[in-house]
Amino acid sequence: MRYLVTGGAGFIGSHYVRGLLTGRLGSDVERVHVLDKLTYAGNLANLADVADDPRYSFVQGDLCNGELLDEVLPGHDIVVNFAAETHVDRSIAGPQDFVLTNVVGTQTLLDSCLRSGVGRVVHIGTDEVYGSIESGSWTEESPLLPNSPYAASKASAELLVRAYHRTYGLNVSSTRCSNNYGPYQFPEKVIPLFVTNLIDDLPVPLYGDGLNVRDWLHVDDHCAGIQVVIEKGEAGEAYNIGGGTELTNRELTEVILRHMDRDGETWVQVVPDRLGHDRRYSVDDARIRALGYRPERDFDQGIDETIRWYRDNQAWWRPLKGAAA
Repeated sequence: MRYLVTGGAGFIGSHYVRGLLTGRLGSDVERVHVLDKLTYAGNLANLADVADDPRYSFVQGDLCNGELLDEVLPGHDIVVNFAAETHVDRSIAGPQDFVLTNVVGTQTLLDSCLRSGVGRVVHIGTDEVYGSIESGSWTEESPLLPNSPYAASKASAELLVRAYHRTYGLNVSSTRCSNNYGPYQFPEKVIPLFVTNLIDDLPVPLYGDGLNVRDWLHVDDHCAGIQVVIEKGEAGEAYNIGGGTELTNRELTEVILRHMDRDGETWVQVVPDRLGHDRRYSVDDARIRALGYRPERDFDQGIDETIRWYRDNQAWWRPLKGAAA
């Protein structure tokens, strides 16, 4: 199979590309072509381990460039769209880039997929499209009620995905994952931010009362779930992908402090809460589990491995830390 992976130099996309080329995500991989704009969060160093694989190729480009997409897309069997602006705080400060990349970029890609006759498309989304839930868990039939510009842009993209299936018959599905963690995550995100701060003997910034709840999903489990959707998912459907570990941000902070042998509150700096901060996310992923998906990475083991990766790979993240400001 010939894959085009958009946003493949980012955190999750690069894990997916490495998974394809190392055989973790299937053996029928003829070619993996990566398209990435290489914004601040895109990094070719993320793909260094597979850069010499003859099946791998890369082109730098913008998802909004329809002419480029029309040149790149023909001949691919599967398109996986990771390309997105993803940081909520950045979307609050400047929503326009999120609308352009996440909405216009997705629409441009879907149009080009139609023109190129691509056989299968999977769009990577987020559970943040649902908004906040006090109790229970969202199913894929729950209403989309996004509360940040980032989440609104991703919800808009998903509506386009649905429309392109219903209107044009495009073989496209979407995924809605919970919070990812693991190696190569840009250090503006909470886990690498906290870990790299503590490596440098700096406190960690905890929003508000720290009681906002998130479900944590190791990036390798997420990529495995994406492959299940590619191979077994139905066109026009959305699939929640969960990790099964719900923690308050304060509990997450305590786990990181414990794994890094830091003693409690002296390392925590409470900061004003994020605007429109969703209180709790929780996904019901029974639909994808029925296809055979199961998260395999134990969170305690996964966070320990992630911390060790950041300790051992400071040459990767130190040049990026300033770009996270």
